[in-house]
Amino acid sequence: TRRLIIHESVYDSFRDKLVKAYGQLRIGHPLDATTHVGPLISKASVSDFEFAVKKVQQEGGRILFGGTVLQGEGYESGCYVAPCIAEAKGHYEIVQEETFAPIVYLMKYTSVDEAIAIHNGVPQGLSSSIFTTNMLEAEQFLSHEGSDCGIANVNIGTSGAEIGGAFGGEKETGGGRESGSDAWKVYMRRQTNTINYSTNLPLAQGIKFDI
Repeated sequence: TRRLIIHESVYDSFRDKLVKAYGQLRIGHPLDATTHVGPLISKASVSDFEFAVKKVQQEGGRILFGGTVLQGEGYESGCYVAPCIAEAKGHYEIVQEETFAPIVYLMKYTSVDEAIAIHNGVPQGLSSSIFTTNMLEAEQFLSHEGSDCGIANVNIGTSGAEIGGAFGGEKETGGGRESGSDAWKVYMRRQTNTINYSTNLPLAQGIKFDI
């Protein structure tokens, strides 16, 4: 999850609680059972992280937490970073990109239509989620007017790793589905069959020949 689109009525309290929660994250060796956040995969990923942190500020965003490369004992590889929370707008160039680093962008909305417009206003479309107690909002999010992602969840995170569901996205993260209910199709040669069980030969569009 790289974007959190939060209703204006709860934005401030949610933001403060999220910052407090991030302050409790333990960053360290990935094989340590007490670790919440391990290192990035490479120095190139660290550079991407640093670029995104700088870019969001240049575009007018504000860093609320983290955004730095960690140094000192245990962080000698230079690949450990403090996960970043940033306030941003949906139209920022950096928000439109996937950085593949621990950065989450917070933004406000007033109506569910506005939230869906912000949500769909990026080139990617893999996984999404809405948290709501309003059934109409949930149904709208799951409808053709709602999320344009390949995976859309309600009141649960954006993970797409449900064993019974097909995995895949749309737009720049699109291109078919795999696993779940679609997995068997990989092993099949599909063939379309039409069988006429009558003794007549019906013709298309009701055409008849007098013969």
